[in-house]
Amino acid sequence: MAAIYPVILCGGSGTRLWPASRADRPKQFLKLIGDRSSFQDTILRVMDLPGADEIVVVTGEAMAELVERQALELGVRLTVIIEPEARDSAPAIAAAAAYVQSVSPDGVVLMLAADHHIAEPEMFREAALVAIEASRTGLIVTFGVQPTSPATGFGYIKPGGVLPGGVKAVAAFVEKPDLATAKAYIEDGYYWNSGNFAFTARTLLDELAVFEPAIRDGAIGSVRDGRRDGVRLHLDREAFATTTKKSLDYAVMERTSRAAVAPAAFTWSDLGAWDAIWEASIRDAQGNAASGDVHLIRSKGVLVRSTGPFVGAIGVEDLLIVAEPDAVLVCRRDDAQGVKTLVDVLKASGRDIAHRHAIAISGGVERQPVTKSARAEVQIWRMEAGAVASLPSSSIQVLDGELVAEGATYAAGAREDLHSPTLVRAASASAVLVTTWL
Repeated sequence: MAAIYPVILCGGSGTRLWPASRADRPKQFLKLIGDRSSFQDTILRVMDLPGADEIVVVTGEAMAELVERQALELGVRLTVIIEPEARDSAPAIAAAAAYVQSVSPDGVVLMLAADHHIAEPEMFREAALVAIEASRTGLIVTFGVQPTSPATGFGYIKPGGVLPGGVKAVAAFVEKPDLATAKAYIEDGYYWNSGNFAFTARTLLDELAVFEPAIRDGAIGSVRDGRRDGVRLHLDREAFATTTKKSLDYAVMERTSRAAVAPAAFTWSDLGAWDAIWEASIRDAQGNAASGDVHLIRSKGVLVRSTGPFVGAIGVEDLLIVAEPDAVLVCRRDDAQGVKTLVDVLKASGRDIAHRHAIAISGGVERQPVTKSARAEVQIWRMEAGAVASLPSSSIQVLDGELVAEGATYAAGAREDLHSPTLVRAASASAVLVTTWL
């Protein structure tokens, strides 16, 4: 039987989860619920599926290192498909299908979003196996989640007749409704559209040949002419640029006669905003969810998360409080969608804080600003064991660990003036104070 290829789409910046999620470190890589990122949880849900071969991730160059580091922590066989530019979901998924077909002509793609939360992984796997088996008959199967509330932030699926294999035909895909319409949808047995799919690579490419041949041909060409570099497959830029910017729903799902829905009863969230994080988190008897250096007194229904300063809250209710080292968000829990408006204002005013964290992380090195004056800038660099970095011309003080340079070793407590950029390797987990004179 043909192998199964879990394909994880790993794009987007999650602006409604600002200030934690930004373009340089988006929500799928953050530990928002529990000890793993949603990207890692997605891998863990599928890596042991019977017949699963390798994990395929589709992402951009800027996120490739985060993808590799978090995936390889889990010890999976990995291929990272690098998009030269973002062209919506249909070209990305088509490229993944073209890659799968190139290595397994009858391979099955289990296409998943990287930023979803599923509370019952075993129930997900059961639904996935149903969807996978149905996809082998030529169907494109989406997961329809049983609604738990009349949510207005999700698309819905109207189910049709029962098909072989425990799936149903899709009568219609419908856009995000208003509250009254959402209530009517639930009464009529509609499902939430989770945006996850199962299909054979051949089926999807055949349907694209009918509805969007430019997407099919560009995707196949971008894989065929792409460049392999370790676990990375860099899609050919010129071929990929010929694809049409379009979502998979518009390109195929709303037009194909092969659409089917696998009903699923697991608890699901797309973690689209901070109120969804509160909903998915473990809460105390007062309905509070807290993480980081936080203390609550006489407070109810509050989400408090800090990766920076201590946060104390007294006598508050139904608030979202998110503290990062360089930004703090406070809003009512029922106004969580308004965070995007705030981010849009920051972007319009040219504030870098909208896009990037003050603490930069790359190659196992975390760089945290401490202070800046007219004469000097001070940062703390934290380096994982084995990490390599180029220290600038600066004064350094090793706070912890040991750094090895060509012809020199800097142990904890060492102070040194570096008169030129110096390449160092952390012999153990290390921290170094770096003062750059301006």
